[in-house]
Amino acid sequence: MASSKIDDSSPGSAPGRADGQSRPAHASSILDLRQLLAERFPQPPTTAQARLSTGVPTLDAATNGGLPKGAITELTSPQLSAGSALLIHRLLQAAHQERYFLALIDGRDSFDPEPLGNARLRHLLWVRCTKTIDTVKAADLLLRDGNFPLVVLDLVLNAAEELRKIPQTSWYRLQRLVEPAPTVFLVLTRRSLISSAQLKVALENSWHLEDLQRDHNFLRLKFRLQRVHGGRGEMAGAG
Repeated sequence: MASSKIDDSSPGSAPGRADGQSRPAHASSILDLRQLLAERFPQPPTTAQARLSTGVPTLDAATNGGLPKGAITELTSPQLSAGSALLIHRLLQAAHQERYFLALIDGRDSFDPEPLGNARLRHLLWVRCTKTIDTVKAADLLLRDGNFPLVVLDLVLNAAEELRKIPQTSWYRLQRLVEPAPTVFLVLTRRSLISSAQLKVALENSWHLEDLQRDHNFLRLKFRLQRVHGGRGEMAGAG
C-alpha cells in the first residue's frame, strides 16, 4: 500500500516551507499583513479614563482619583443613615468650588437644600420626582443634553418593587448616552441593581444622631470598591 505521507520537498509542497517546522504560507501572510497594518496605522497609547474629583478624600482615594466620566457609577448604601445625603451635599460643595453645574434627580423629593445656602444652590439643577419611571426619563433628557459634568440620580428612598420594574435595557440605553459625554453619571441606590455600571462602590457607614453633630463628617465617610470594568478606559490601580 502506498504511503499517505506527503513529502515536504515534493512539488506540491507549500512555497517557502523549508522543513516540517516552518509556518504555512497563509499563516506567514497574515503575520506580514498585521505587521504592515501596525506600521501604517499605529494605535495611540491607552490613556487613563478621565475622572471628576468629588471633594471627598476617601471616595477619591477608593476610585483612584475620582468618578469616571462617560460611565455609570452605582453607589449603594445598604445601611440606614449611611451618609448618602451628606455625600450629595459635599458633591454640591465641590461643584460650587470648581464652578460647574450639578444636576440632581431626586427620586423621592427628599433633598433638603436649606443647610447649603444660596451660593451653593446656584450650581444645582434640582429635578423633583415622586415616581421611579419619571427619574429614568429625567436622566435620559439630562444625559442627552451633555452640559452637566455631574448628574446624580438618587434612588435610595425609592421602593424596591418599583426599582425592579426598571428594565436593564433602560440602564444600557443610559450608558450609551453617557459614554460619549464628559459627564459623570452617579446613581445612588439602596441595593445594587445596575448590571451595566462600570464602577460599583458601597457606602459603609451606619451613623447615629450624635455622629451627625460632628464637624467635617464627610472626612469620615467610608467606601468600598466593589467592581470596576469596561468603559472607555481602565481605572488602573483601583480596588
